[in-house]
Amino acid sequence: MAFVITLTAAAGAGTVGGKAASLGELAWAGVAVPPGFAVTVEAFTAAMAAVDADGTLRAGIEALPAGDVARVARAAAPFRAIVAEAPLPREVAAAIEAGYRALGRAGDAAPAVAVRSSATVEDSAEASFAGLQDTYLGVSGAAAVLGYVRRCWASMYNDESIAYRRRLGLPEAQVAMAVVVQRMVAPRAAGVMFTRSPVTGDRSVVAIEGTWGLGSALVAGDVTPGSWIISKVTGEITARRVSPKAKVHRYDPGATGRVTVSDTPRELREAPCLTDEEIRSLAAVGRRVEGHYGAPQDIEWAVLDTPFAPAAGDSPAQDAESRVVLLQSRPETVWAARDARPAGAPRPRAADHVLALFGKPR
Repeated sequence: MAFVITLTAAAGAGTVGGKAASLGELAWAGVAVPPGFAVTVEAFTAAMAAVDADGTLRAGIEALPAGDVARVARAAAPFRAIVAEAPLPREVAAAIEAGYRALGRAGDAAPAVAVRSSATVEDSAEASFAGLQDTYLGVSGAAAVLGYVRRCWASMYNDESIAYRRRLGLPEAQVAMAVVVQRMVAPRAAGVMFTRSPVTGDRSVVAIEGTWGLGSALVAGDVTPGSWIISKVTGEITARRVSPKAKVHRYDPGATGRVTVSDTPRELREAPCLTDEEIRSLAAVGRRVEGHYGAPQDIEWAVLDTPFAPAAGDSPAQDAESRVVLLQSRPETVWAARDARPAGAPRPRAADHVLALFGKPR
């Protein structure tokens, strides 16, 4: 099995993790995603063989009680350090370096990338590990990419991630970490959308939240996002809220090549980060993705200033949808779990229901 697979060829969460498999499927379905590659589970397995060959450390993790936060923290910290600092097997490092070089363009030998965790058990309809493992933005240089891949692997042993797995009773032997490496984008606005209402579960609407710049401002809690509700039936924007946004996270590909956090320019603080055309275009993309998967989705999106680079031979479109790229799509889990829950426990005989209400006769 390969240690690195291009994102357009990525398929199967067991090989490339949930995030990479979803991005690969989106790309295959014709949805715009930033180009990149997946560091496969095989690479993780090779690296872990050097630090925990007999599985003793992972067996210790599996024995931890989910509710004992202090004990989880004591066990997790040294294990994370071991994984993050251990040298990579030579063949794994070479494959990652080759994949990274392939992302470069003319005159850009050290492209800036996002290095994103992609666990094999994340982003399923039964469980979501969103936010429990790490993502690193604006990483440049092969050596830095190798270091952040190791950090993503180590983040599988973050305290919260371990506690969540223990609550679900997942065997550690079945848990592995792939990593997504994608070219950075510099969006004008970014955020999340749900193809059913996250508040009411209404499947006839799309709910969008967004902010200026990178969506990391939402993850960090630095802003209260603007929000919009769009009817799937009519396309009408039925509700909107513009919240003041004091901070903005931006990726500057020119001057610094880094992600910066700064005060939002005064003229943008109370202005909507999306036009009505962009809102409707996002909703249309969301409906397309939901139709592809056949289930409501939780989607991370970005809107660029210019159209996303088209495939070779294509002429770039100029509408709002041509500037939309997706960074992730995962099944919506909260309302899906409620839908799956039975309304009442089945009883073996119809008469049992009556007897339960009125009591058995003496």
